[in-house]
Amino acid sequence: MRSLHIAVLVKSFVSTGGSQKYTAEIARRISNKGHVIDLYTREADPELSRGMNVIEVPNKMQYSSVLNLFSFGHETAKLLRGKKYDVIHSHERGYMPQDISTLHSFSYIGATSHYSLIKKLTQIYLSPRSGLHLWLENKQMSVPQLVAVSSVIKEDVLVNYHRRKNVSVITPGADINWFNPDWIAENRSQIRKREKISENDLAVIFVGSEFRRKGLDSLIPTIGPGMKLIVVGRGERLNHYKRLLEKHGISDRVKFVGLADNVREYYAAADVVVLPSLSEAFGMSILEGMACGLPVIASINSGVSSLIENEFNGFTVADSSEISNILVRLKNSNTRQTIGKNARITAEKNSWDTAAQEYEKLYIRVANSKI
Repeated sequence: MRSLHIAVLVKSFVSTGGSQKYTAEIARRISNKGHVIDLYTREADPELSRGMNVIEVPNKMQYSSVLNLFSFGHETAKLLRGKKYDVIHSHERGYMPQDISTLHSFSYIGATSHYSLIKKLTQIYLSPRSGLHLWLENKQMSVPQLVAVSSVIKEDVLVNYHRRKNVSVITPGADINWFNPDWIAENRSQIRKREKISENDLAVIFVGSEFRRKGLDSLIPTIGPGMKLIVVGRGERLNHYKRLLEKHGISDRVKFVGLADNVREYYAAADVVVLPSLSEAFGMSILEGMACGLPVIASINSGVSSLIENEFNGFTVADSSEISNILVRLKNSNTRQTIGKNARITAEKNSWDTAAQEYEKLYIRVANSKI
């Protein structure tokens, strides 16, 4: 197999944030397979981009998020002019030349589908900002190959853009060597002691920012006696959540740890991972928890729910009111162990290496089609 010359386009090549981590994990593995990657980006973590050619894209129009995105496409297109690549792969909305575009989030137009007619007129059709968002999104939807990070994103493309052809699904993966049950078991007691979690407590972990969208409001009331909740991530309205804890009388059962340098330690302290998102393109924390051999609970509105077989390797819920009963069931250590083992098997089939293999196959098809 010949080595391919690939251009990867992304505003930030870092490991923070779901879409950024996805981009970095795939690109690193493709580079390690011997393919040459030119990375067009505004910022790149030197460790993550080792072995890649980093081409700096000017960061203009910072006063507006959508104009900043427009500017990235414009500046990248200028840098790409006259260059030949086997594959150009973008992780951003934009009008730069690209063979593949990865869709990391729900469509802009889909998010506004529930608006009233008046709201659509004032906030979409008569808004230059929204108009530019939709223009960029339409450009993205015309890219030859689209990759959705989950089946719910693929469905979103079908419903809102009626596109069926050349739309594949490549889900995020988990680092199954880093997140593994052996390390979790070895460090569990020490970390639980540090976090003041007794052996008899059922420790629930919630990982993610944007607390409201990810369902923290609905999770807090489900934390009953003999349970502890660890919230990892940076979210909004902290005072609101403190009041919510006081309202339910569980302030002493919930700990907000903020952003964590090593989230694996908190998985080691946990008995179950919960993410009851209102909407979620995927939900990486659920797959990481599965890789650790933990039972998981995810909303059916999340993309990761397609990997969960209810009551076999985890639980999916249509309504947050279902969580309380599931948590009570998971107080049984045998139940947790059985489901956790099945969860680990699922994670092993959905590693970052597996995802990178799928991208390599797609890259080869695209490159061969150009010959």
